[in-house]
Amino acid sequence: MRAASVIVVVLVMTVMVRPGHVQSPERPLPPPQTFYLAVVANLAKSDREQYRYAYRERRSEVHTNPFGRIGTGGFVVYEVTPGDELGIYHRRLVERDGKPVTDQKAEVLDRRERGRSNPSIDDVLATLDFKIRAREVLAGRDTTVVDFAPKKVSDPKTRQGKVAKAFKGSAWIDEATREVMRVEATSIDSISYGLGVVARLGEGTKATLSRERIDSMVWLPTSIRLTGDGRALLFRKLNVDYVIEWFNYRRVIE
Repeated sequence: MRAASVIVVVLVMTVMVRPGHVQSPERPLPPPQTFYLAVVANLAKSDREQYRYAYRERRSEVHTNPFGRIGTGGFVVYEVTPGDELGIYHRRLVERDGKPVTDQKAEVLDRRERGRSNPSIDDVLATLDFKIRAREVLAGRDTTVVDFAPKKVSDPKTRQGKVAKAFKGSAWIDEATREVMRVEATSIDSISYGLGVVARLGEGTKATLSRERIDSMVWLPTSIRLTGDGRALLFRKLNVDYVIEWFNYRRVIE
């Protein structure tokens, strides 16, 4: 789940603005430097605090059918709980396509390397340029809209930084809390997996991410969706419609 916070930072700098958002009454936009510092601090807090929460995760089942489609074969739901050590999680399959699953043992997810630090956050920020553009009302809240795109010259070191370099777009940030609410992103370059041998998504791939206040302590991701076309195994046409939702958060570690 820590990867979700990294994804937030990746997408926070990668979005295309869509119509339908209501423009908020004009008043001075926040000073960029202090605004960005507050947003990054909140993302770092989310990254630190999310291990305290158990949650359910619903995601598209990943498979490739004879027509080359991924993520269209139904959904699975997992119960995820933190382990006794920071970075260790237990994930158990509890539902498939709306039907309970009761005979699955929990698997252990080891994320200890990233439990200590997260260099990918700095790498993503170093890869992208971003600019405060406007103020809009989203879901009844005043938000500051930040546009972002890859720098002309950058050399990302992490996987997340390299993914960020392939996107541009905008993020909607709650003005009162300096928390990211929504990101909508479109790729301007292809994205490869498995050195391009396993899969490659083409230019125009779209990603949308939502975050919400979970309790008085923290905001966390609630959904991410990736849609696009590409190639799998070098030659098969690939159509991706992949969704992950996180819900029923419960704080279990104080």
